[in-house]
Amino acid sequence: MAISYKSAGVDIKAGDETVNLIKPLVRKTFNKNVLTDIGHFGGFYDASFPEYKHPILVASSDGVGTKLKIAFLTNTHNTIGQCLVNHSVNDILCCGAKPLFFLDYFATGKLEPSIAEQVVAGFVTACQENGCALIGGETAEMPSIYSEGEYDISGTIVGVVEKDRIIDGKSIKKDDILLALPSTGLHTNGYSLARAVLLSEFTVDSKVPELEKTIGETLLAVHKSYLHTISPLLEKNLIKGISHITGGGIVGNTKRIIPKNLSFEIDWNSWQPPPIFQLIQRVGKIEDEEMRNVFNLGIGLIVVVSPEKLDQSLEMLKQEKPIIIGKVKNLD
Repeated sequence: MAISYKSAGVDIKAGDETVNLIKPLVRKTFNKNVLTDIGHFGGFYDASFPEYKHPILVASSDGVGTKLKIAFLTNTHNTIGQCLVNHSVNDILCCGAKPLFFLDYFATGKLEPSIAEQVVAGFVTACQENGCALIGGETAEMPSIYSEGEYDISGTIVGVVEKDRIIDGKSIKKDDILLALPSTGLHTNGYSLARAVLLSEFTVDSKVPELEKTIGETLLAVHKSYLHTISPLLEKNLIKGISHITGGGIVGNTKRIIPKNLSFEIDWNSWQPPPIFQLIQRVGKIEDEEMRNVFNLGIGLIVVVSPEKLDQSLEMLKQEKPIIIGKVKNLD
């Protein structure tokens, strides 16, 4: 019997069905700058920015790590795309940039159009919330590469910032304040350790007294975007540096924006880590240092402000319940 592409594991019809399912979703993110529809070999975006004197494009690529495993175990696929877009938005926000467009990559062993549609629906939701166009992507069916029922996603975001409004931490000085904004949970980092600890003791459907939701629901909490929270402060030139707390924890990420001739101190008693982190530490008998190196511990973003602009910043951020967690100091 002759071998076909489908019998080898790649279903072209499933790919076409997926495109037809996601087209109306993706079009919801289009704006006047998007010049092409889905299906061309590239996405066109009109990059004329009359409101900018010297626009600088900022790009970043990322994934969501093994948070995907929780999505598979719970059969929940409509939020993981939101996490990826929001993570990406926060990364370029650290440079002072606002998002323009996003490109996604979805790869699986056997393409299930309904699942792909749910994942893309998550991309669309977050793109709409962040004012970002989803102008293209790739859907790859690769038999034998992925386990049955599993997939991987990644994405690339492109944003823009005025050259003289770039946030790079160069103006940070001694005694500047580290102002933290709460996370919605683990966001998209530390899941390999979290799964190793929690799934050895519980299932994703387990209800633990200190958590309001099941283990699975708690771990799938959507990674928060801070774009709309931080943008007003950027417009008023209140922020000197921004640290997105991802892999490497609070210290590992914040030191990326502090000038080399300076250091900083964190008051680890200035906030209480949310219950999910306390549960992970207790069940896994994990040392404080390891927790701090791996997880955000309830802190999603840190902004550096001068003491003179602290009160104004706190007032503008009050709905987010900001926490003063440290300050910049000289090197020891």
